[in-house]
Amino acid sequence: MAVRSTRLKKLMAALAAATLVGSMAACGGSSDESSDGTVTLEFAQWWGAELPAGDFDEIINDFTTANPNIKIKLLSAPYASTKQQLVTGAASKTLPDVVGLDGAWVNDFAKQGAIADMSALMTEAGYDQSQLASQIQLDGKTYMVPVVNFVYPLFVNKDLLTKAGVAAVPTTRTEFSDAAKKITATGSDVKGWALPLDTAVPNGIQNDVMSWLWASGGSMLADGKPNLTSPEVKATVEYVKSLNDAGVIAPGALTMKEQDKVEKFTNGQVGMMIDSLAHINLIKEGKPDLNFEVAALPAVDGYSGKRGIPYASWGIGISDSTEHKAEAFKFVSYLMDQKTNANLATIANGFPGNKNAKPDFSNSDPLFEKAFEIYQAGTPANEFVGLPKSEELMRSFDEQLQLVLTGKTTVDEALAKSQASWSEVIK
Repeated sequence: MAVRSTRLKKLMAALAAATLVGSMAACGGSSDESSDGTVTLEFAQWWGAELPAGDFDEIINDFTTANPNIKIKLLSAPYASTKQQLVTGAASKTLPDVVGLDGAWVNDFAKQGAIADMSALMTEAGYDQSQLASQIQLDGKTYMVPVVNFVYPLFVNKDLLTKAGVAAVPTTRTEFSDAAKKITATGSDVKGWALPLDTAVPNGIQNDVMSWLWASGGSMLADGKPNLTSPEVKATVEYVKSLNDAGVIAPGALTMKEQDKVEKFTNGQVGMMIDSLAHINLIKEGKPDLNFEVAALPAVDGYSGKRGIPYASWGIGISDSTEHKAEAFKFVSYLMDQKTNANLATIANGFPGNKNAKPDFSNSDPLFEKAFEIYQAGTPANEFVGLPKSEELMRSFDEQLQLVLTGKTTVDEALAKSQASWSEVIK
Protein backbone atom coordinates (compact mmCIF):
# COMPACT_ATOMS: atom_id res chain seq x y z
CA MET A 1 0.00 0.00 0.00
CA ALA A 2 1.32 3.43 -0.88
CA VAL A 3 2.52 5.64 1.96
CA ARG A 4 0.17 8.40 0.84
CA SER A 5 -2.81 6.03 0.96
CA THR A 6 -1.86 4.79 4.42
CA ARG A 7 -1.48 8.33 5.73
CA LEU A 8 -4.80 9.31 4.22
CA LYS A 9 -6.57 6.39 5.88
CA LYS A 10 -5.01 7.25 9.23
CA LEU A 11 -6.03 10.89 8.82
CA MET A 12 -9.60 9.94 7.93
CA ALA A 13 -9.80 7.58 10.92
CA ALA A 14 -8.50 10.30 13.22
CA LEU A 15 -10.99 12.82 11.84
CA ALA A 16 -13.82 10.33 12.28
CA ALA A 17 -12.79 9.68 15.87
CA ALA A 18 -12.52 13.41 16.57
CA THR A 19 -15.97 13.94 15.07
CA LEU A 20 -17.45 11.25 17.31
CA VAL A 21 -15.79 12.69 20.40
CA GLY A 22 -16.90 16.22 19.59
CA SER A 23 -20.44 15.21 18.72
CA MET A 24 -20.94 13.21 21.90
CA ALA A 25 -19.40 15.90 24.05
CA ALA A 26 -21.46 18.66 22.48
CA CYS A 27 -24.79 16.86 22.35
CA GLY A 28 -24.49 14.93 25.58
CA GLY A 29 -26.10 11.91 23.96
CA SER A 30 -29.59 13.47 23.72
CA SER A 31 -31.87 13.42 20.70
CA ASP A 32 -33.24 16.61 19.21
CA GLU A 33 -36.84 17.47 18.33
CA SER A 34 -37.57 20.36 16.00
CA SER A 35 -40.60 22.65 16.12
CA ASP A 36 -42.34 20.64 13.41
CA GLY A 37 -42.09 17.44 15.46
CA THR A 38 -39.16 15.94 13.52
CA VAL A 39 -36.90 13.89 15.78
CA THR A 40 -33.17 13.56 15.16
CA LEU A 41 -31.61 10.42 16.62
CA GLU A 42 -27.89 10.09 17.14
CA PHE A 43 -26.49 6.68 16.19
CA ALA A 44 -22.93 5.95 17.35
CA GLN A 45 -21.22 2.90 15.85
CA TRP A 46 -18.06 1.67 14.15
CA TRP A 47 -19.87 -0.10 11.31
CA GLY A 48 -19.80 2.79 8.86
CA ALA A 49 -16.02 2.96 9.18
CA GLU A 50 -15.74 -0.70 8.09
CA LEU A 51 -18.21 -0.69 5.19
CA PRO A 52 -17.64 0.40 1.58
CA ALA A 53 -18.06 4.16 1.22
CA GLY A 54 -21.67 5.21 0.78
CA ASP A 55 -23.31 1.82 1.38
CA PHE A 56 -24.32 2.47 4.98
CA ASP A 57 -25.53 5.99 4.14
CA GLU A 58 -27.83 4.49 1.52
CA ILE A 59 -29.40 2.15 4.08
CA ILE A 60 -29.93 5.07 6.48
CA ASN A 61 -31.40 7.25 3.72
CA ASP A 62 -33.94 4.56 2.87
CA PHE A 63 -35.16 4.68 6.47
CA THR A 64 -35.46 8.46 6.66
CA THR A 65 -37.23 8.56 3.29
CA ALA A 66 -39.85 6.14 4.61
CA ASN A 67 -39.97 7.97 7.97
CA PRO A 68 -39.66 11.71 7.22
CA ASN A 69 -40.39 12.61 10.85
CA ILE A 70 -37.19 10.85 11.99
CA LYS A 71 -33.67 11.87 11.02
CA ILE A 72 -30.56 9.83 11.80
CA LYS A 73 -27.30 11.53 12.68
CA LEU A 74 -24.51 9.02 12.16
CA LEU A 75 -21.56 9.17 14.56
CA SER A 76 -19.09 6.83 12.86
CA ALA A 77 -15.57 6.11 14.06
CA PRO A 78 -13.19 3.15 14.29
CA TYR A 79 -14.03 0.44 16.83
CA ALA A 80 -11.48 1.49 19.47
CA SER A 81 -12.61 5.14 19.41
CA THR A 82 -16.27 4.17 19.54
CA LYS A 83 -15.65 1.86 22.50
CA GLN A 84 -13.78 4.56 24.41
CA GLN A 85 -16.53 7.13 23.93
CA LEU A 86 -19.40 4.77 24.67
CA VAL A 87 -17.75 3.52 27.87
CA THR A 88 -17.43 7.16 28.97
CA GLY A 89 -20.98 7.96 27.88
CA ALA A 90 -22.39 4.93 29.70
CA ALA A 91 -20.73 5.93 32.95
CA SER A 92 -22.17 9.47 32.72
CA LYS A 93 -25.49 8.30 31.19
CA THR A 94 -24.98 10.51 28.15
CA LEU A 95 -25.07 7.84 25.46
CA PRO A 96 -26.37 8.72 22.00
CA ASP A 97 -29.94 7.59 21.35
CA VAL A 98 -28.96 4.43 19.47
CA VAL A 99 -25.62 2.69 19.97
CA GLY A 100 -23.65 -0.03 18.26
CA LEU A 101 -22.70 -2.58 20.90
CA ASP A 102 -20.12 -5.27 21.40
CA GLY A 103 -21.53 -8.09 23.49
CA ALA A 104 -18.66 -7.67 25.94
CA TRP A 105 -20.00 -4.24 26.96
CA VAL A 106 -23.61 -5.19 27.56
CA ASN A 107 -23.42 -6.38 31.17
CA ASP A 108 -21.59 -3.30 32.43
CA PHE A 109 -23.76 -0.86 30.44
CA ALA A 110 -26.97 -2.52 31.63
CA LYS A 111 -25.91 -2.53 35.28
CA GLN A 112 -25.01 1.14 34.97
CA GLY A 113 -28.53 1.84 33.77
CA ALA A 114 -27.15 3.26 30.54
CA ILE A 115 -29.00 1.09 28.00
CA ALA A 116 -32.71 0.41 27.83
CA ASP A 117 -34.67 -2.78 28.39
CA MET A 118 -35.54 -3.61 24.79
CA SER A 119 -37.90 -6.41 25.79
CA ALA A 120 -40.35 -3.80 27.03
CA LEU A 121 -39.96 -1.75 23.84
CA MET A 122 -40.60 -4.82 21.68
CA THR A 123 -43.77 -5.58 23.62
CA GLU A 124 -44.99 -2.00 23.36
CA ALA A 125 -44.37 -1.99 19.61
CA GLY A 126 -45.99 -5.40 19.09
CA TYR A 127 -42.74 -6.60 17.57
CA ASP A 128 -42.41 -10.23 16.42
CA GLN A 129 -39.35 -11.44 18.32
CA SER A 130 -39.42 -14.87 16.69
CA GLN A 131 -37.61 -13.45 13.64
CA LEU A 132 -34.51 -12.61 15.69
CA ALA A 133 -31.70 -15.16 15.51
CA SER A 134 -30.59 -14.21 19.02
CA GLN A 135 -30.97 -11.66 21.79
CA ILE A 136 -28.46 -10.69 24.47
CA GLN A 137 -30.22 -10.70 27.81
CA LEU A 138 -29.51 -9.96 31.45
CA ASP A 139 -31.95 -11.13 34.12
CA GLY A 140 -34.42 -12.07 31.40
CA LYS A 141 -34.41 -8.65 29.75
CA THR A 142 -32.99 -7.94 26.29
CA TYR A 143 -30.40 -5.17 26.10
CA MET A 144 -28.74 -5.94 22.77
CA VAL A 145 -29.88 -7.40 19.47
CA PRO A 146 -27.15 -8.79 17.15
CA VAL A 147 -27.66 -7.12 13.76
CA VAL A 148 -24.88 -8.84 11.79
CA ASN A 149 -22.93 -11.89 12.97
CA PHE A 150 -19.36 -12.73 12.00
CA VAL A 151 -18.74 -16.42 12.58
CA TYR A 152 -15.52 -18.34 13.26
CA PRO A 153 -15.50 -21.65 11.34
CA LEU A 154 -12.60 -24.04 10.82
CA PHE A 155 -10.25 -23.01 7.99
CA VAL A 156 -8.42 -25.90 6.31
CA ASN A 157 -5.52 -25.82 3.83
CA LYS A 158 -6.62 -28.53 1.38
CA ASP A 159 -3.20 -28.89 -0.26
CA LEU A 160 -1.54 -29.56 3.10
CA LEU A 161 -4.24 -32.11 3.91
CA THR A 162 -3.63 -33.89 0.61
CA LYS A 163 0.13 -33.81 1.10
CA ALA A 164 -0.34 -35.33 4.55
CA GLY A 165 -2.48 -38.11 3.13
CA VAL A 166 -5.67 -36.97 4.87
CA ALA A 167 -8.64 -37.77 2.66
CA ALA A 168 -11.31 -35.55 4.23
CA VAL A 169 -11.71 -32.45 6.36
CA PRO A 170 -11.90 -33.56 10.01
CA THR A 171 -15.32 -33.55 11.63
CA THR A 172 -14.44 -35.00 15.05
CA ARG A 173 -11.77 -34.28 17.65
CA THR A 174 -10.06 -37.58 16.92
CA GLU A 175 -9.97 -36.86 13.18
CA PHE A 176 -8.65 -33.34 13.83
CA SER A 177 -5.87 -34.60 16.08
CA ASP A 178 -4.91 -37.24 13.50
CA ALA A 179 -4.88 -34.68 10.67
CA ALA A 180 -2.84 -32.19 12.72
CA LYS A 181 -0.22 -34.85 13.48
CA LYS A 182 0.04 -35.93 9.84
CA ILE A 183 0.33 -32.32 8.61
CA THR A 184 3.05 -31.63 11.18
CA ALA A 185 4.93 -34.72 10.00
CA THR A 186 5.19 -33.34 6.43
CA GLY A 187 7.87 -30.78 7.21
CA SER A 188 9.78 -29.07 9.98
CA ASP A 189 8.32 -25.63 9.20
CA VAL A 190 4.68 -26.76 9.07
CA LYS A 191 2.31 -27.38 11.98
CA GLY A 192 -1.21 -28.73 12.13
CA TRP A 193 -2.88 -25.93 14.12
CA ALA A 194 -2.37 -22.35 15.31
CA LEU A 195 -3.44 -21.28 18.81
CA PRO A 196 -3.15 -17.55 19.72
CA LEU A 197 -2.87 -17.13 23.50
CA ASP A 198 -1.39 -13.64 23.95
CA THR A 199 -2.79 -12.41 27.28
CA ALA A 200 -2.74 -8.79 26.08
CA VAL A 201 -5.55 -9.70 23.66
CA PRO A 202 -6.96 -12.90 25.19
CA ASN A 203 -9.79 -13.54 22.69
CA GLY A 204 -8.04 -16.79 21.75
CA ILE A 205 -9.75 -18.30 24.80
CA GLN A 206 -13.10 -17.40 23.30
CA ASN A 207 -12.43 -18.22 19.65
CA ASP A 208 -9.83 -20.99 19.76
CA VAL A 209 -10.34 -22.80 23.08
CA MET A 210 -13.93 -22.57 24.31
CA SER A 211 -15.09 -23.02 20.72
CA TRP A 212 -14.19 -26.73 21.08
CA LEU A 213 -16.57 -26.93 24.03
CA TRP A 214 -19.43 -25.10 22.29
CA ALA A 215 -19.00 -27.16 19.10
CA SER A 216 -20.22 -30.20 21.03
CA GLY A 217 -23.08 -28.45 22.79
CA GLY A 218 -21.12 -27.91 26.01
CA SER A 219 -21.25 -24.92 28.34
CA MET A 220 -18.80 -23.19 30.65
CA LEU A 221 -21.72 -21.93 32.77
CA ALA A 222 -24.48 -23.48 34.87
CA ASP A 223 -27.48 -21.31 35.73
CA GLY A 224 -25.43 -18.28 34.73
CA LYS A 225 -22.58 -19.11 37.10
CA PRO A 226 -19.07 -20.41 36.27
CA ASN A 227 -18.90 -24.18 35.81
CA LEU A 228 -15.27 -24.59 34.80
CA THR A 229 -14.63 -27.77 36.76
CA SER A 230 -17.26 -29.73 34.82
CA PRO A 231 -16.23 -32.88 32.92
CA GLU A 232 -16.94 -31.16 29.57
CA VAL A 233 -14.68 -28.17 30.24
CA LYS A 234 -11.98 -30.44 31.66
CA ALA A 235 -12.13 -32.65 28.56
CA THR A 236 -11.80 -29.56 26.35
CA VAL A 237 -8.68 -28.32 28.14
CA GLU A 238 -7.21 -31.82 28.17
CA TYR A 239 -7.81 -32.02 24.42
CA VAL A 240 -5.98 -28.74 23.80
CA LYS A 241 -3.18 -29.98 26.06
CA SER A 242 -2.97 -33.22 24.07
CA LEU A 243 -2.47 -31.23 20.86
CA ASN A 244 0.26 -29.22 22.54
CA ASP A 245 1.93 -32.37 23.91
CA ALA A 246 1.84 -33.89 20.42
CA GLY A 247 3.78 -30.90 19.07
CA VAL A 248 1.18 -29.99 16.44
CA ILE A 249 0.63 -26.38 17.56
CA ALA A 250 2.56 -23.60 15.81
CA PRO A 251 5.45 -22.26 17.91
CA GLY A 252 5.02 -19.00 19.80
CA ALA A 253 1.43 -19.74 20.87
CA LEU A 254 1.81 -18.08 24.27
CA THR A 255 2.46 -14.68 22.67
CA MET A 256 0.59 -15.19 19.41
CA LYS A 257 -2.17 -12.76 18.40
CA GLU A 258 -5.03 -13.42 16.00
CA GLN A 259 -3.33 -11.60 13.12
CA ASP A 260 -0.23 -13.80 13.58
CA LYS A 261 -2.41 -16.90 13.26
CA VAL A 262 -3.93 -15.60 10.03
CA GLU A 263 -0.50 -14.78 8.63
CA LYS A 264 0.81 -18.28 9.36
CA PHE A 265 -2.19 -19.87 7.69
CA THR A 266 -1.89 -17.57 4.66
CA ASN A 267 1.78 -18.45 4.31
CA GLY A 268 1.10 -22.19 4.45
CA GLN A 269 2.81 -22.63 7.82
CA VAL A 270 -0.23 -24.18 9.51
CA GLY A 271 -2.81 -26.50 8.04
CA MET A 272 -5.82 -25.55 10.15
CA MET A 273 -7.11 -22.66 12.23
CA ILE A 274 -10.34 -21.35 13.72
CA ASP A 275 -10.89 -17.87 12.37
CA SER A 276 -13.33 -15.12 11.45
CA LEU A 277 -15.10 -15.49 8.14
CA ALA A 278 -14.31 -11.82 7.60
CA HIS A 279 -10.68 -12.82 6.88
CA ILE A 280 -11.47 -14.81 3.72
CA ASN A 281 -10.88 -11.84 1.44
CA LEU A 282 -7.78 -10.82 3.40
CA ILE A 283 -6.28 -14.30 2.98
CA LYS A 284 -7.04 -14.37 -0.73
CA GLU A 285 -5.54 -10.93 -1.23
CA GLY A 286 -2.37 -12.10 0.53
CA LYS A 287 -2.17 -15.41 -1.34
CA PRO A 288 -4.66 -15.74 -4.22
CA ASP A 289 -3.64 -19.31 -5.04
CA LEU A 290 -4.07 -20.70 -1.52
CA ASN A 291 -6.37 -23.73 -1.78
CA PHE A 292 -8.49 -23.71 1.37
CA GLU A 293 -12.03 -24.27 2.54
CA VAL A 294 -14.15 -23.66 5.62
CA ALA A 295 -15.99 -26.25 7.71
CA ALA A 296 -17.91 -26.71 10.94
CA LEU A 297 -15.77 -27.09 14.04
CA PRO A 298 -14.96 -30.71 14.91
CA ALA A 299 -17.05 -32.12 17.74
CA VAL A 300 -16.59 -34.82 20.35
CA ASP A 301 -16.66 -38.25 18.76
CA GLY A 302 -20.24 -39.50 18.55
CA TYR A 303 -21.86 -36.08 19.02
CA SER A 304 -24.93 -35.71 16.79
CA GLY A 305 -26.50 -32.45 17.98
CA LYS A 306 -26.22 -28.99 16.47
CA ARG A 307 -22.66 -27.64 16.25
CA GLY A 308 -22.01 -24.49 18.19
CA ILE A 309 -20.05 -21.95 16.18
CA PRO A 310 -18.30 -18.98 17.82
CA TYR A 311 -19.25 -15.54 16.60
CA ALA A 312 -18.83 -11.82 17.12
CA SER A 313 -21.57 -9.32 16.35
CA TRP A 314 -22.47 -5.84 15.37
CA GLY A 315 -25.00 -5.46 18.15
CA ILE A 316 -27.42 -2.61 18.70
CA GLY A 317 -28.98 -1.04 21.77
CA ILE A 318 -30.93 2.02 22.85
CA SER A 319 -29.89 4.60 25.41
CA ASP A 320 -31.99 4.52 28.55
CA SER A 321 -31.79 8.30 28.75
CA THR A 322 -33.17 9.07 25.30
CA GLU A 323 -36.54 10.83 25.25
CA HIS A 324 -37.50 9.08 22.04
CA LYS A 325 -37.32 5.36 22.73
CA ALA A 326 -40.25 4.56 20.43
CA GLU A 327 -38.58 6.27 17.47
CA ALA A 328 -35.27 4.65 18.35
CA PHE A 329 -36.84 1.20 18.39
CA LYS A 330 -38.56 1.93 15.07
CA PHE A 331 -35.08 2.46 13.62
CA VAL A 332 -33.78 -0.73 15.24
CA SER A 333 -36.71 -2.72 13.85
CA TYR A 334 -35.94 -1.30 10.40
CA LEU A 335 -32.34 -2.56 10.59
CA MET A 336 -33.69 -5.97 11.64
CA ASP A 337 -36.26 -6.09 8.83
CA GLN A 338 -35.71 -9.14 6.63
CA LYS A 339 -34.84 -7.17 3.48
CA THR A 340 -32.73 -4.49 5.17
CA ASN A 341 -30.92 -6.99 7.34
CA ALA A 342 -30.06 -9.18 4.37
CA ASN A 343 -28.70 -6.14 2.52
CA LEU A 344 -26.59 -5.00 5.46
CA ALA A 345 -25.22 -8.51 6.01
CA THR A 346 -24.34 -8.76 2.32
CA ILE A 347 -22.27 -5.58 2.18
CA ALA A 348 -20.62 -6.45 5.52
CA ASN A 349 -19.72 -10.03 4.46
CA GLY A 350 -21.51 -11.26 7.56
CA PHE A 351 -24.65 -13.18 8.44
CA PRO A 352 -28.05 -11.67 9.27
CA GLY A 353 -29.44 -11.23 12.75
CA ASN A 354 -32.89 -11.83 11.25
CA LYS A 355 -33.11 -15.60 10.87
CA ASN A 356 -35.43 -15.28 7.88
CA ALA A 357 -32.97 -13.12 5.93
CA LYS A 358 -30.43 -14.49 3.48
CA PRO A 359 -27.43 -12.57 2.13
CA ASP A 360 -26.93 -12.16 -1.61
CA PHE A 361 -23.93 -14.32 -2.46
CA SER A 362 -23.98 -13.63 -6.21
CA ASN A 363 -20.95 -11.34 -6.03
CA SER A 364 -19.24 -13.03 -3.08
CA ASP A 365 -16.62 -15.74 -2.76
CA PRO A 366 -18.32 -19.19 -2.77
CA LEU A 367 -16.84 -19.85 0.67
CA PHE A 368 -19.24 -17.31 2.18
CA GLU A 369 -22.25 -19.27 0.95
CA LYS A 370 -20.77 -22.52 2.25
CA ALA A 371 -20.14 -20.89 5.63
CA PHE A 372 -23.73 -19.65 5.67
CA GLU A 373 -24.92 -23.25 5.27
CA ILE A 374 -22.74 -24.21 8.26
CA TYR A 375 -24.19 -21.27 10.21
CA GLN A 376 -27.78 -22.29 9.42
CA ALA A 377 -27.14 -25.93 10.34
CA GLY A 378 -25.54 -25.02 13.65
CA THR A 379 -26.16 -22.49 16.38
CA PRO A 380 -24.27 -19.28 17.26
CA ALA A 381 -22.31 -19.85 20.46
CA ASN A 382 -20.39 -17.31 22.50
CA GLU A 383 -21.00 -17.47 26.24
CA PHE A 384 -18.70 -14.53 26.93
CA VAL A 385 -21.30 -12.22 25.39
CA GLY A 386 -23.19 -10.53 28.21
CA LEU A 387 -20.78 -11.55 30.97
CA PRO A 388 -19.29 -8.86 33.22
CA LYS A 389 -15.64 -8.00 32.52
CA SER A 390 -15.49 -10.71 29.85
CA GLU A 391 -11.99 -9.78 28.71
CA GLU A 392 -10.74 -10.11 32.29
CA LEU A 393 -12.35 -13.56 32.48
CA MET A 394 -10.61 -14.64 29.28
CA ARG A 395 -7.29 -13.33 30.53
CA SER A 396 -7.41 -15.14 33.88
CA PHE A 397 -8.33 -18.40 32.12
CA ASP A 398 -5.57 -17.80 29.57
CA GLU A 399 -2.98 -17.41 32.33
CA GLN A 400 -3.97 -20.71 33.89
CA LEU A 401 -4.04 -22.50 30.51
CA GLN A 402 -0.52 -21.28 29.79
CA LEU A 403 0.64 -22.83 33.06
CA VAL A 404 -0.95 -26.11 31.99
CA LEU A 405 0.70 -26.05 28.56
CA THR A 406 4.12 -25.31 30.06
CA GLY A 407 3.81 -28.10 32.63
CA LYS A 408 3.68 -25.79 35.66
CA THR A 409 0.27 -26.90 36.90
CA THR A 410 -2.31 -29.61 36.30
CA VAL A 411 -5.58 -29.25 34.44
CA ASP A 412 -7.56 -29.77 37.65
CA GLU A 413 -5.56 -27.13 39.53
CA ALA A 414 -5.87 -24.64 36.68
CA LEU A 415 -9.63 -25.10 36.38
CA ALA A 416 -10.11 -24.83 40.15
CA LYS A 417 -8.23 -21.53 40.22
CA SER A 418 -10.11 -20.25 37.18
CA GLN A 419 -13.40 -21.23 38.80
CA ALA A 420 -12.50 -19.27 41.93
CA SER A 421 -11.34 -16.27 39.91
CA TRP A 422 -14.45 -16.18 37.74
CA SER A 423 -16.73 -16.59 40.75
CA GLU A 424 -15.37 -13.33 42.15
CA VAL A 425 -16.52 -11.56 38.98
CA ILE A 426 -19.74 -13.38 38.16
CA LYS A 427 -21.74 -13.09 41.38
